[in-house]
Amino acid sequence: MTLLDHEPDSAATVLVVRALEPLVRAEARAEAPAAGLDPADLEQGVWLRLLERPDEAGPPADPARWVRDTVRAEARRGRRTARRERPYAGTEPAAGPAACPERAALGAAERRALRAAVARLPGHCPRLLEALLAPSDPTYREIAGELGMSQGSLGPIRSRCLGCLRRMLAAEVVAPSVRGKER
Repeated sequence: MTLLDHEPDSAATVLVVRALEPLVRAEARAEAPAAGLDPADLEQGVWLRLLERPDEAGPPADPARWVRDTVRAEARRGRRTARRERPYAGTEPAAGPAACPERAALGAAERRALRAAVARLPGHCPRLLEALLAPSDPTYREIAGELGMSQGSLGPIRSRCLGCLRRMLAAEVVAPSVRGKER
């Protein structure tokens, strides 16, 4: 769709476009290299600004000056945009499949299931595992003081609790299937 297609009945629009087209093209080609833009993109931006003008404003009073000012304004906008954008260097991690919403939802469901299983553990296990996984990262001495246990017994109890949790989850969760051919 061209600007001429926008208002086909408006003779004034057709006259303005036909009169300004060579000037817009020349100004865009002159300003584009300095702005680091494609001349066609710059030209398209100018026509877009003309379309955005309110209908009651009509065509610009001084069309040549309006075109020059608008081309320069669009070139400045393009330079600002280019300064803020950075090319992908390949060294940054790209958003992979782990960033997809489905994986996030599955991960949240798995964390809920794990927390529910930890809550069902017997004895001191739920409190011990929650203390070990606390965001504040407490030491064994702090955990032992908090739970009222000896520091030397935390390791063996933790090992038994994790074994119990492993057996509980193995009974609830189906093992992942082998990909590819079955053996």
